Amino acid sequence: MAGDPFKEFIVRVKKGDTIYREGDLGSEMYVVQSGAVRIYREIGGVKQELAIMEKGDFFGEIAVLEGLPRTAAAESLDDVELIEINSTIFDRMIRANIEIAVRMLRKLSNRLQEANRKIELLSRATAPAKLAAVAPAAAVDMDRPSEPPPPPADAPPARGVQAPPKPIGEVEVPEGAIALLVLEGGSRHFPITGQSALIGRYDPVTGTRPEIDLTQVDINRSVSRRHAKIVFANNGFQLSEEVGALNGTFVNGQRLTAGKPATITSGDRLGLGMVSLVFKTAERSAVQATGRRS
Repeated sequence: MAGDPFKEFIVRVKKGDTIYREGDLGSEMYVVQSGAVRIYREIGGVKQELAIMEKGDFFGEIAVLEGLPRTAAAESLDDVELIEINSTIFDRMIRANIEIAVRMLRKLSNRLQEANRKIELLSRATAPAKLAAVAPAAAVDMDRPSEPPPPPADAPPARGVQAPPKPIGEVEVPEGAIALLVLEGGSRHFPITGQSALIGRYDPVTGTRPEIDLTQVDINRSVSRRHAKIVFANNGFQLSEEVGALNGTFVNGQRLTAGKPATITSGDRLGLGMVSLVFKTAERSAVQATGRRS
Protein backbone atom coordinates (compact mmCIF):
# COMPACT_ATOMS: atom_id res chain seq x y z
CA MET A 1 0.00 0.00 0.00
CA ALA A 2 3.06 2.25 -0.12
CA GLY A 3 2.49 5.34 -2.26
CA ASP A 4 -1.26 5.41 -1.70
CA PRO A 5 -3.29 7.97 0.30
CA PHE A 6 -2.73 5.98 3.52
CA LYS A 7 1.02 6.50 3.55
CA GLU A 8 0.59 9.42 5.92
CA PHE A 9 -1.09 7.13 8.45
CA ILE A 10 1.86 4.72 8.80
CA VAL A 11 3.14 4.28 12.34
CA ARG A 12 6.34 2.46 13.23
CA VAL A 13 6.62 0.20 16.27
CA LYS A 14 9.85 -1.28 17.58
CA LYS A 15 10.33 -5.00 18.15
CA GLY A 16 8.82 -6.14 21.44
CA ASP A 17 6.69 -3.04 21.99
CA THR A 18 3.05 -3.32 23.03
CA ILE A 19 0.58 -1.87 20.53
CA TYR A 20 -2.38 -2.18 22.89
CA ARG A 21 -3.41 -4.23 25.91
CA GLU A 22 -6.51 -6.29 26.57
CA GLY A 23 -9.19 -4.04 28.03
CA ASP A 24 -7.75 -0.82 26.57
CA LEU A 25 -10.16 1.61 24.99
CA GLY A 26 -9.32 2.64 21.45
CA SER A 27 -10.80 3.93 18.24
CA GLU A 28 -8.18 2.62 15.79
CA MET A 29 -7.64 -0.56 13.84
CA TYR A 30 -4.38 -1.53 12.16
CA VAL A 31 -3.21 -3.00 8.86
CA VAL A 32 0.24 -4.61 8.87
CA GLN A 33 2.51 -3.03 6.27
CA SER A 34 5.69 -4.91 7.22
CA GLY A 35 6.91 -7.20 9.98
CA ALA A 36 4.74 -9.36 12.24
CA VAL A 37 2.39 -8.71 15.15
CA ARG A 38 1.30 -11.21 17.80
CA ILE A 39 -2.27 -11.15 19.10
CA TYR A 40 -2.51 -12.75 22.53
CA ARG A 41 -4.28 -13.00 25.85
CA GLU A 42 -2.50 -13.16 29.17
CA ILE A 43 -3.86 -15.91 31.41
CA GLY A 44 -2.25 -16.49 34.77
CA GLY A 45 0.74 -14.44 33.74
CA VAL A 46 1.31 -16.57 30.64
CA LYS A 47 0.81 -15.20 27.12
CA GLN A 48 -1.61 -17.37 25.14
CA GLU A 49 -0.97 -16.70 21.47
CA LEU A 50 -4.12 -16.30 19.35
CA ALA A 51 -2.68 -15.32 15.97
CA ILE A 52 0.31 -13.90 14.11
CA MET A 53 -0.54 -11.02 11.78
CA GLU A 54 1.69 -10.36 8.76
CA LYS A 55 1.69 -8.01 5.79
CA GLY A 56 -1.85 -7.29 4.60
CA ASP A 57 -3.53 -8.63 7.75
CA PHE A 58 -5.68 -6.34 9.87
CA PHE A 59 -6.59 -6.40 13.54
CA GLY A 60 -8.31 -4.33 16.21
CA GLU A 61 -11.32 -3.59 13.98
CA ILE A 62 -13.82 -4.04 16.81
CA ALA A 63 -12.69 -0.66 18.17
CA VAL A 64 -13.65 1.04 14.90
CA LEU A 65 -16.87 -0.90 14.37
CA GLU A 66 -18.24 -0.93 17.91
CA GLY A 67 -16.07 1.29 20.11
CA LEU A 68 -15.65 -1.55 22.64
CA PRO A 69 -12.60 -2.30 24.80
CA ARG A 70 -9.88 -4.46 23.29
CA THR A 71 -10.61 -8.17 23.62
CA ALA A 72 -6.94 -9.18 23.28
CA ALA A 73 -3.48 -7.62 23.38
CA ALA A 74 -1.12 -6.93 20.48
CA GLU A 75 2.66 -6.69 20.41
CA SER A 76 5.27 -6.39 17.68
CA LEU A 77 7.48 -9.39 16.93
CA ASP A 78 9.71 -7.32 14.62
CA ASP A 79 10.23 -3.69 13.84
CA VAL A 80 6.87 -3.19 12.18
CA GLU A 81 5.08 -0.63 10.07
CA LEU A 82 1.34 -0.36 10.62
CA ILE A 83 -1.32 1.67 8.90
CA GLU A 84 -3.41 3.18 11.69
CA ILE A 85 -7.04 3.48 10.65
CA ASN A 86 -9.54 5.46 12.69
CA SER A 87 -13.25 5.82 12.06
CA THR A 88 -12.85 8.97 9.96
CA ILE A 89 -10.74 7.22 7.28
CA PHE A 90 -12.28 3.73 7.58
CA ASP A 91 -14.52 4.30 4.57
CA ARG A 92 -11.55 5.45 2.46
CA MET A 93 -9.60 2.36 3.47
CA ILE A 94 -12.19 -0.21 2.41
CA ARG A 95 -12.86 1.64 -0.84
CA ALA A 96 -9.15 1.72 -1.72
CA ASN A 97 -8.43 -1.94 -0.91
CA ILE A 98 -11.29 -4.25 -1.80
CA GLU A 99 -9.44 -7.33 -0.51
CA ILE A 100 -9.42 -5.96 3.03
CA ALA A 101 -13.11 -5.10 2.74
CA VAL A 102 -13.99 -8.60 1.51
CA ARG A 103 -11.88 -10.27 4.21
CA MET A 104 -13.57 -8.14 6.87
CA LEU A 105 -16.99 -9.23 5.56
CA ARG A 106 -15.85 -12.86 5.63
CA LYS A 107 -14.60 -12.45 9.19
CA LEU A 108 -17.94 -10.98 10.26
CA SER A 109 -19.76 -13.76 8.40
CA ASN A 110 -17.64 -16.40 10.17
CA ARG A 111 -18.41 -14.81 13.53
CA LEU A 112 -22.14 -14.77 12.75
CA GLN A 113 -22.08 -18.44 11.76
CA GLU A 114 -20.15 -19.27 14.92
CA ALA A 115 -22.64 -17.36 17.07
CA ASN A 116 -25.59 -19.04 15.35
CA ARG A 117 -24.05 -22.46 15.93
CA LYS A 118 -23.59 -21.75 19.63
CA ILE A 119 -27.13 -20.38 19.92
CA GLU A 120 -28.37 -23.61 18.37
CA LEU A 121 -26.39 -25.59 20.95
CA LEU A 122 -27.94 -23.50 23.70
CA SER A 123 -31.43 -24.07 22.37
CA ARG A 124 -30.87 -27.82 22.42
CA ALA A 125 -29.59 -27.81 25.98
CA THR A 126 -32.65 -28.24 28.16
CA ALA A 127 -31.03 -29.20 31.45
CA PRO A 128 -29.43 -26.44 33.61
CA ALA A 129 -26.18 -28.38 33.69
CA LYS A 130 -26.01 -28.37 29.92
CA LEU A 131 -26.74 -24.65 29.79
CA ALA A 132 -23.96 -23.98 32.29
CA ALA A 133 -21.51 -26.00 30.23
CA VAL A 134 -22.35 -24.37 26.90
CA ALA A 135 -23.11 -20.77 27.84
CA PRO A 136 -19.53 -19.55 28.45
CA ALA A 137 -18.59 -20.50 24.89
CA ALA A 138 -21.28 -18.29 23.39
CA ALA A 139 -19.24 -15.10 23.66
CA VAL A 140 -17.93 -13.98 20.30
CA ASP A 141 -14.43 -12.52 20.18
CA MET A 142 -13.90 -10.37 17.12
CA ASP A 143 -10.12 -10.21 17.53
CA ARG A 144 -9.63 -13.94 17.79
CA PRO A 145 -9.73 -15.89 14.51
CA SER A 146 -12.02 -18.88 14.36
CA GLU A 147 -10.31 -22.24 14.10
CA PRO A 148 -10.65 -23.88 10.70
CA PRO A 149 -12.35 -27.28 10.75
CA PRO A 150 -9.89 -30.18 10.94
CA PRO A 151 -9.12 -31.68 7.52
CA PRO A 152 -10.25 -35.22 6.77
CA ALA A 153 -7.77 -37.95 7.58
CA ASP A 154 -6.96 -38.58 3.91
CA ALA A 155 -6.54 -34.91 2.97
CA PRO A 156 -3.19 -33.97 1.40
CA PRO A 157 -0.94 -31.48 3.21
CA ALA A 158 -2.27 -27.99 2.43
CA ARG A 159 1.27 -26.64 2.10
CA GLY A 160 2.11 -29.28 -0.48
CA VAL A 161 4.62 -32.08 -0.58
CA GLN A 162 8.34 -31.42 -0.89
CA ALA A 163 9.85 -33.37 -3.76
CA PRO A 164 13.22 -33.65 -5.53
CA PRO A 165 13.29 -31.26 -8.48
CA LYS A 166 12.58 -32.99 -11.78
CA PRO A 167 11.23 -32.06 -15.22
CA ILE A 168 7.52 -31.25 -15.09
CA GLY A 169 6.81 -33.92 -17.69
CA GLU A 170 8.14 -36.61 -15.35
CA VAL A 171 5.97 -35.58 -12.40
CA GLU A 172 3.01 -37.92 -11.93
CA VAL A 173 -0.33 -37.28 -10.29
CA PRO A 174 -0.26 -39.34 -7.06
CA GLU A 175 -2.69 -42.12 -6.27
CA GLY A 176 -5.85 -40.75 -4.67
CA ALA A 177 -5.57 -37.34 -6.34
CA ILE A 178 -7.57 -36.17 -9.36
CA ALA A 179 -5.10 -33.45 -10.31
CA LEU A 180 -1.86 -31.83 -9.22
CA LEU A 181 -0.35 -28.36 -9.07
CA VAL A 182 3.42 -28.39 -9.45
CA LEU A 183 5.54 -25.42 -8.44
CA GLU A 184 7.61 -24.22 -11.39
CA GLY A 185 10.85 -26.15 -11.02
CA GLY A 186 9.11 -29.22 -9.62
CA SER A 187 10.27 -28.91 -6.01
CA ARG A 188 6.81 -28.83 -4.40
CA HIS A 189 3.60 -30.63 -5.36
CA PHE A 190 0.05 -29.74 -4.34
CA PRO A 191 -2.36 -32.68 -4.85
CA ILE A 192 -6.03 -31.94 -5.51
CA THR A 193 -8.23 -34.65 -4.02
CA GLY A 194 -11.69 -33.06 -4.00
CA GLN A 195 -13.97 -31.51 -6.58
CA SER A 196 -13.16 -28.02 -5.34
CA ALA A 197 -9.83 -26.61 -4.16
CA LEU A 198 -9.32 -23.09 -2.87
CA ILE A 199 -5.88 -21.63 -3.59
CA GLY A 200 -4.36 -18.91 -1.42
CA ARG A 201 -2.59 -18.40 1.89
CA TYR A 202 -3.62 -19.07 5.47
CA ASP A 203 -5.66 -16.13 6.78
CA PRO A 204 -5.21 -15.52 10.53
CA VAL A 205 -7.94 -12.86 10.36
CA THR A 206 -10.74 -15.21 9.33
CA GLY A 207 -9.18 -18.55 10.30
CA THR A 208 -9.46 -19.76 6.69
CA ARG A 209 -6.90 -22.30 5.50
CA PRO A 210 -7.14 -23.02 1.75
CA GLU A 211 -6.82 -26.52 0.34
CA ILE A 212 -3.78 -25.28 -1.60
CA ASP A 213 -1.73 -23.13 0.80
CA LEU A 214 1.01 -21.19 -1.01
CA THR A 215 2.27 -19.36 2.09
CA GLN A 216 5.67 -21.07 2.15
CA VAL A 217 6.40 -20.57 -1.55
CA ASP A 218 5.01 -17.04 -1.91
CA ILE A 219 7.94 -15.16 -0.40
CA ASN A 220 6.71 -11.86 -1.86
CA ARG A 221 3.19 -12.21 -0.37
CA SER A 222 1.77 -11.65 -3.85
CA VAL A 223 -0.97 -14.30 -3.52
CA SER A 224 -4.18 -13.18 -1.83
CA ARG A 225 -5.48 -15.10 1.18
CA ARG A 226 -8.38 -16.36 -0.98
CA HIS A 227 -6.98 -16.02 -4.47
CA ALA A 228 -8.54 -18.56 -6.84
CA LYS A 229 -10.45 -21.81 -6.95
CA ILE A 230 -10.16 -24.94 -9.09
CA VAL A 231 -13.42 -26.85 -9.59
CA PHE A 232 -14.01 -30.19 -11.30
CA ALA A 233 -17.37 -30.26 -13.10
CA ASN A 234 -18.78 -31.81 -16.27
CA ASN A 235 -15.65 -33.95 -16.72
CA GLY A 236 -13.39 -30.91 -16.83
CA PHE A 237 -11.53 -28.47 -14.62
CA GLN A 238 -12.15 -24.75 -14.31
CA LEU A 239 -10.14 -22.03 -12.63
CA SER A 240 -11.76 -18.83 -11.34
CA GLU A 241 -10.40 -15.86 -9.43
CA GLU A 242 -11.96 -15.10 -6.05
CA VAL A 243 -13.64 -11.76 -5.34
CA GLY A 244 -11.16 -9.30 -3.86
CA ALA A 245 -8.00 -11.08 -5.07
CA LEU A 246 -5.14 -8.80 -6.00
CA ASN A 247 -2.13 -9.14 -8.35
CA GLY A 248 -3.96 -11.21 -10.95
CA THR A 249 -4.60 -14.82 -11.94
CA PHE A 250 -3.22 -16.06 -15.26
CA VAL A 251 -3.62 -19.12 -17.50
CA ASN A 252 -0.79 -19.47 -20.00
CA GLY A 253 -0.09 -15.76 -19.66
CA GLN A 254 -3.69 -14.62 -20.14
CA ARG A 255 -5.17 -12.76 -17.19
CA LEU A 256 -8.54 -13.97 -15.94
CA THR A 257 -11.53 -11.76 -15.26
CA ALA A 258 -12.61 -12.07 -11.63
CA GLY A 259 -15.62 -14.34 -11.26
CA LYS A 260 -15.42 -15.67 -14.84
CA PRO A 261 -14.23 -19.32 -14.86
CA ALA A 262 -11.68 -20.47 -17.43
CA THR A 263 -11.24 -24.07 -18.56
CA ILE A 264 -7.81 -25.51 -17.75
CA THR A 265 -6.21 -28.67 -19.08
CA SER A 266 -3.19 -30.75 -18.17
CA GLY A 267 0.03 -28.89 -18.88
CA ASP A 268 -1.42 -25.39 -18.52
CA ARG A 269 0.75 -22.87 -16.68
CA LEU A 270 -1.03 -20.94 -13.96
CA GLY A 271 0.15 -17.68 -12.47
CA LEU A 272 -1.12 -16.45 -9.12
CA GLY A 273 0.53 -13.18 -8.30
CA MET A 274 4.24 -13.98 -8.62
CA VAL A 275 3.85 -17.74 -8.08
CA SER A 276 4.02 -19.98 -11.16
CA LEU A 277 2.45 -23.44 -11.16
CA VAL A 278 1.83 -26.18 -13.70
CA PHE A 279 -1.53 -27.96 -13.68
CA LYS A 280 -1.51 -31.71 -14.32
CA THR A 281 -4.21 -34.35 -14.52
CA ALA A 282 -4.22 -38.10 -14.95
CA GLU A 283 -6.43 -40.21 -17.19
CA ARG A 284 -8.19 -41.56 -14.13
CA SER A 285 -9.10 -38.07 -12.87
CA ALA A 286 -12.64 -37.98 -14.22
CA VAL A 287 -13.42 -41.48 -12.96
CA GLN A 288 -12.09 -40.76 -9.48
CA ALA A 289 -13.82 -37.40 -9.20
CA THR A 290 -17.12 -38.85 -10.32
CA GLY A 291 -16.68 -41.75 -7.93
CA ARG A 292 -16.16 -39.40 -5.00
CA ARG A 293 -19.59 -37.88 -5.54
CA SER A 294 -21.44 -41.19 -5.31
